[in-house]
Amino acid sequence: MIPRTATSTLHRLAKGFPVIVLTGPRQSGKTTLAKAAFADKPYVSLENPDEREFAERDPRRFLRRFDEGAILDEAQRCPALLSWVQGLVDERGRMGDFILTGSAQFDLMSGVTQSLAGRVGRIELLPLSADELAGVDRQPRSLEAMLWQGGYPALYDRDLSPADWFPNYVATYLERDVRQLVAIRDLTQFQRFARMCAARSGQMLNLAALGADCGVSAVTARDWLSVLEASYLVLRLPPYHRNFGKRLVKTPKLYFLDVGLMAWLLGIRDPASIETHAARGALFETWVVGELVKRRFHAGQPADLYFWRDHVGHEVDVLYETPRGLQAIEIKSGSTFAADWPQAAQKWLALVGNDALPPILVYGGEECYEREGLHVVGWRLIDHP
Repeated sequence: MIPRTATSTLHRLAKGFPVIVLTGPRQSGKTTLAKAAFADKPYVSLENPDEREFAERDPRRFLRRFDEGAILDEAQRCPALLSWVQGLVDERGRMGDFILTGSAQFDLMSGVTQSLAGRVGRIELLPLSADELAGVDRQPRSLEAMLWQGGYPALYDRDLSPADWFPNYVATYLERDVRQLVAIRDLTQFQRFARMCAARSGQMLNLAALGADCGVSAVTARDWLSVLEASYLVLRLPPYHRNFGKRLVKTPKLYFLDVGLMAWLLGIRDPASIETHAARGALFETWVVGELVKRRFHAGQPADLYFWRDHVGHEVDVLYETPRGLQAIEIKSGSTFAADWPQAAQKWLALVGNDALPPILVYGGEECYEREGLHVVGWRLIDHP
């Protein structure tokens, strides 16, 4: 197992909450992490029909087996069990008693909200980050390979090519999660929808146009997008709320949370193709945003990332608040610093003045340096700006 930065977060939360909920996309390593972090606890998967039937038929006896707590995998498969978990943890008053994992965000969290409010520490586990891969010298050697492969653990733990793994992942996801979350008759049409979302990663979200391109209504497109969000495959990045004297766009931007999945959906079958691909910039921007989200999720924090754009097109790719001021991040896929790269950040600084920290520019090169008021960071150092 590649060590996960979320391990320390799990242990920290287990000291203050009786129940820990570990969510994230399928195959992101949730079960492996839970077993490694809580090796002393018994493990039960509620995907197992016998265990699920036992839990549904006699939840009291099912839970009575676990004097020292347990890891309950895919807990959303038996939502009624959560009320019994509540009663048991209240009775025992022990922190870190039960670890619940699940892949369907809406199903699991709706049950947790109803039955376990105030008793739960939550962490969202995404695929491997660049920092985690670099820590064990498994980071791909080139940027193109990084963008092609993405971060799913199976692609680093096994002798698997993304070209072999992703089609099976998508097929399994469509058959299982999509049918569970929403009634979709034509899975082929939904897969086309996912591909059209991949083509729009890094762009402003227009549900009407997205639906029209897929032959569905804007309402259907909204519902289907919610499925992708519930399964941790995409994220809507909201616009920042302060206008600094300018009229702002109010539409969110759409991002995939794993760039390898995005690349496969775009039809990219080898890393060399990315060098000249029209979507190279969008792939790199998607990867950087994904890394920033991972850093926050794995620390047990909400994303709290934004972008900023006014009505005349001035834009900051990523913006977040810090105790010392606003931090802007510009993203450029090129490997050589270009003269026009600082322009957007400089316009931003002129608007916000002392409210902002020096902007960070993440680019496709290898070096790290200061230039024209920017802290320039190469892609390998994305987790250490």
